[in-house]
Amino acid sequence: MKRLIDTDAAELVFRLFFSSIFVVLGGEHILDDTLIQRLMPEWVPMKRAVSVLSGVVLLVGGGSIALGIYIRPAAVLLGVFLIVVTLLVHVPGILHAPGFIGAGEKWLWDVYQRSNFIKNVCLLGVCMHLLTHEPGRYTLGTFLSGDAGRGGSRN
Repeated sequence: MKRLIDTDAAELVFRLFFSSIFVVLGGEHILDDTLIQRLMPEWVPMKRAVSVLSGVVLLVGGGSIALGIYIRPAAVLLGVFLIVVTLLVHVPGILHAPGFIGAGEKWLWDVYQRSNFIKNVCLLGVCMHLLTHEPGRYTLGTFLSGDAGRGGSRN
């Protein structure tokens, strides 16, 4: 059966879609994190600095995966980030809503925390998959080496 899309092209689309959440959220953490800081647990010190550092981690990890360079280290970086944020922010958020959440809005807080928990678990699964995955020929490295236009597709 003939494939509808080149395997290397599909790999590029996969990397771009997967990394988009990290790149977009990383930019938000750096450029306008007003809501993010408000949702951070009370115990987090220097919320702006934590937010910017988180943004840099997200941008570096997501950007590396999108470009197809240092994919395994980026997957480890993002995986560790996801574990830390999930355990320190979303699990406690599932167990306890902050004081500024009213009784009528608690259901929305609960949905937000549970969905972020599940999203992070799913993203962690993809990070684990990337540890053994090959990026295909459409990467920054193959482009710079001049190999991107050659055959070599894994169809």
